[in-house]
Amino acid sequence: MSRLDTDEAEILAAYEAGRLISVGSKAEIARLRAAARATAIKDRRVNIRLSAGDLQDIQARALAEGMPYQTLIASVLHKYVTGRLQERKRGTGPAKPAAKRATRRTTRSDA
Repeated sequence: MSRLDTDEAEILAAYEAGRLISVGSKAEIARLRAAARATAIKDRRVNIRLSAGDLQDIQARALAEGMPYQTLIASVLHKYVTGRLQERKRGTGPAKPAAKRATRRTTRSDA
């Protein structure tokens, strides 16, 4: 198990001592649990075709985020359909631009 920082240790100690109380009503907690279950259910399979370069970029980004690339794709699609995916201008925000790969992407005209 990883080491806890000071804040995490305080929260854990408060939880174990029974000093934490729920601020949600039973109805709200039940509603949120149902929503979480419905969101987590993945009952459909989708096959898509991506360029090799795009897939490599997705896999690299997923590795940097510490998640499987399929999970990253599903997360991006979910954010898009729920209106939470926000476009940002290049060079702004906390993310650094991805490094250019040394290999050249192949297009149909190159073949």
